[in-house]
Amino acid sequence: MNADGNSFFRDVWDVARAVPYGRVTSYGAIARYLGSARSARMVGWAMNASHTADEPVPAHRVVNRNGQLSGKHHFPSSDLMCQLLESEGVEVKDDQVVRFGQLFWDPMVELKV
Repeated sequence: MNADGNSFFRDVWDVARAVPYGRVTSYGAIARYLGSARSARMVGWAMNASHTADEPVPAHRVVNRNGQLSGKHHFPSSDLMCQLLESEGVEVKDDQVVRFGQLFWDPMVELKV
């Protein structure tokens, strides 16, 4: 992790921006990619603060390790995260991404380290 917490947040947001339309990743996958495998919770904090970023961050594409919409309460309405995912063709049932394994985007695989 960078010494500057703001830099860590910016790094998280950059990875989240790389998640393709119609795909999802997890807090832990972003943390591992950034070399801070035990910092999934901090990734969550960064996603919660993503509304302060200069450029839009598709925070709805970041879910927990089981594909659950655990961050949904940090959106302006509790169903907005689901609506945004569904608008991209991601099926959600009971606040969980259907076919999570197939839609999962791993930054360790997809991005150059």
